[in-house]
Amino acid sequence: MRLWVCIVLLSTVLCASADRPAIFQGMIRAGEFARDAVRGSWDMYRAYRDMREANYRGADKYFHARGNYDAARRGPGGAWAARVIRWPFLLPHSDARENWQGSVSGRGAEDTRLDQEANAWGRSGGDPNRYRPKGLPSKY
Repeated sequence: MRLWVCIVLLSTVLCASADRPAIFQGMIRAGEFARDAVRGSWDMYRAYRDMREANYRGADKYFHARGNYDAARRGPGGAWAARVIRWPFLLPHSDARENWQGSVSGRGAEDTRLDQEANAWGRSGGDPNRYRPKGLPSKY
């Protein structure tokens, strides 16, 4: 029995260190992409949740930049999630969001443009603290 356990462990080590066929490498990369996308989505959600919890006037740009920054740092999957996920989460496309902000919330197209700028800044690796308002609690 011990001999078989040793053979299985040795085989596993040898297989893990051997060159894998391209199909397996592709599956591994796809799995890593999916994992990064899920974690990036969680980063975006955490920033959104913190923004709602903080309820601090003028801090939304900071949270936009922070969520995108954290997600993009996860890798290709996280960067993809940062590009795909829109704020607020339930509105799938920026045109729909602009219409919503212009007609319902009263914030308008200028605020949307500034939100998009903060999103792009965070996704490109820029420091989110550029948008951090004075007085925002250090918890965030």
